[in-house]
Amino acid sequence: MYYPLFSRRLCIGGILHYPLLLFSTSHRIVAPHPKISLSPSRQSTATMSSQSQPPSPPLANKVKHEMELFGDIRVDNYYWLRDDSRKKPEIISYLQQENAYTEAMMSGTKKYEDEIYAEIRGRIKEDDISAPLRKGPYYYYARTLEGKEYVQYCRRPVPHLDVPPSVHDTMPTGPDAPPEHVILDENVKAQEHDFYSIGAFKVSPNHKLVAYAEDTKGDEIYTVYVIDAETRALVGKPLVGVTSYLQWSGNEALVYITMDEILRPDKAWLHKLGSDQSNDSCLYHEKDDMFSLDLQASESEKFLFIASESKMTKFVFYLEVSKPEERLRVLTPRINGIDTSVSHRGNHFFIQRRSDEFFNSELLACPVDNTSATTVLIPHRASVKIQDIQLFSDHLVVYEREQGLPKITTYRLPAVEEPLLSLQGGQAVQFIDPVYSVDSSESQFSSPILRFSYSSLRTPPSVYNYDMNTGESVLKKIETVLGGFDASNYATERKWAAASDGTQIPISIVYQKNLVKLDGSDPMLLYGYGSYEICIDPDFKASRLSLLDRGFIFAIAHIRGGGEMGRQWYENGKFLKKKSTFTDFIACAEFLIEQKYCSKEKLCIEGRSAGGLLIGAVLNMRPDLFKAAVAGVPFVDVLTTMLDPTIPLTTSEWEEWGDPRKEEFYFYMKSYSPVDNVKAQNYPNILITAGLHDPQVMYSEPAKFVAKLRDMKTDDNVLLFKCELGAGHFSKSGRFERLQEDALTYAFILKALNMIPTSGSAQN
Repeated sequence: MYYPLFSRRLCIGGILHYPLLLFSTSHRIVAPHPKISLSPSRQSTATMSSQSQPPSPPLANKVKHEMELFGDIRVDNYYWLRDDSRKKPEIISYLQQENAYTEAMMSGTKKYEDEIYAEIRGRIKEDDISAPLRKGPYYYYARTLEGKEYVQYCRRPVPHLDVPPSVHDTMPTGPDAPPEHVILDENVKAQEHDFYSIGAFKVSPNHKLVAYAEDTKGDEIYTVYVIDAETRALVGKPLVGVTSYLQWSGNEALVYITMDEILRPDKAWLHKLGSDQSNDSCLYHEKDDMFSLDLQASESEKFLFIASESKMTKFVFYLEVSKPEERLRVLTPRINGIDTSVSHRGNHFFIQRRSDEFFNSELLACPVDNTSATTVLIPHRASVKIQDIQLFSDHLVVYEREQGLPKITTYRLPAVEEPLLSLQGGQAVQFIDPVYSVDSSESQFSSPILRFSYSSLRTPPSVYNYDMNTGESVLKKIETVLGGFDASNYATERKWAAASDGTQIPISIVYQKNLVKLDGSDPMLLYGYGSYEICIDPDFKASRLSLLDRGFIFAIAHIRGGGEMGRQWYENGKFLKKKSTFTDFIACAEFLIEQKYCSKEKLCIEGRSAGGLLIGAVLNMRPDLFKAAVAGVPFVDVLTTMLDPTIPLTTSEWEEWGDPRKEEFYFYMKSYSPVDNVKAQNYPNILITAGLHDPQVMYSEPAKFVAKLRDMKTDDNVLLFKCELGAGHFSKSGRFERLQEDALTYAFILKALNMIPTSGSAQN
């Protein structure tokens, strides 16, 4: 199965959760850390700052910098804020001043914020384990400890290997059970670092070794260590300066990917344990700077697939795991506009193929020894998108989307020695909520048990085992939510808003049934993203209850540019149609106001990364429509960034946003780029965040946006900027540190809407 490549603006915050495959991780997407700026008001029930007069905001110096193209001259007075080294004293000093200003402006709500933090943390069962996964002779799982920020990676022996896996399979615990073994404790590793993240954790096929990728800065440049799974002793020297794309090739070799100077994954390497990294052999070098490499293992563990992909084209090589010394072989050729993803079972490769004609993808199969002889297993359908597939020894699982909702369909495959000519029947997994989120999880290839995770806006993350032979589904783990949470108190809805061109835009909604009035007086937080064909499916977030239980309505606008409604939904929100992303969001906001879910005075909006571009654009277009806005690590300097191929990942994204070296794209992108469209007008309360070491959206983009807003906006509303100096795109790495940022967010929101009680108590 393939997941999106490392890309500048793929962070969505706490809405989208890529499956964190236990002991087979790729990229960790963490919970959101947005913050909403607030306007001080004499009518407020609690002051923004404890000072009688609010402090003056920092003012960045203006240094004229002219940029000319196509006869058009742009002046960027804050270009000097970019420092690729991230070490210049004057830059660090300016960012520290902004952080100090934010802290001072929020000091009056600090007690309330602390109470909210205690409330959010109080919902968490701090000492817990994930749903154990039976894999070979062990159960693997992650453990969290009370008071500890990070996880332990653990395993226990399976006591009766002769008993086949079933949906009812349960890991034994207690004094008579096989003992737990902690393979790696992140809490120990993180002690000497302000930031700590493991981006990959891979157990060798014989279960004797573990390779893991470690980031201690937040810049997503990893160091890979190999350890003995039992003794934890280091095996060989670490691999430095690599990505988190990492796979075992047998028990004695690793395949990994490195990046070029603009952080584009461009080389795949074979490393034999015990040898020096300098002696590793390069399997493939992608020289086209529009393309980046990806690395996946087949579920059968027989093959590794190295893919080279742009935003529109993807072709795949394969490497037989048992013969790593052999050269890569071409599986799907490089054809412009054709996108292929591949997996393996028995004598066949399975190929998911998308083209301009078959835009929602078709599923093919071909013999391993004759890859050109393809058979169509699932034809293209204009109304159903094939999102992904997962293979088992006897089954195929297809993840699809129809009418904006995810689906899972399972098929029984013929015996390996029999011809694979078609798929028979197909059994759909049934879900309860009207809107929900479903993610694939790592399963055991040789068993008939599919594992998947499910949640909705009112259903905590739940792990299920599904028997593909009988259709029986068993809940193996549901996230514990302490504090009296009762899902039946919350209602979820799906509505459709008409865009300016008549297109119907789906909206997912949740609220506490006993608190909202639905008469226009309720406060609302509206979230949006709308880029990269990413699906923002409605899922659960425990800390969000701190808003819902105070009478908030939370909504997600599934706008064009995302992938919720299929490939065309994405195509109609990119390139020279990008503005439909922004107008769709505005249409959703207006619809929610018209339908009395909220009013302008009670509407707050949020987006992160490319969603931060959305927020910046709609603030320039319709600042009157919102009371407060959150732009987390926002991609707001679109034109300048996309004109500079030396900035990490720019070249590979010309197929997402357009190449502004072409005149048509230059002027279109200039017309919506948030930094280029700040004007002298009133803006709502705004809070913007950044990470100093962010490799995906450089900290200078939001810094410039803030500086220009301070200079030009005509209102007295608050504009705050917080830059995490020890983090990257995903902010702080500890699970409780992130809760502190959620608490700050909600204190901002509640203050913006004058909802903080006079006493300052969070319980009032």
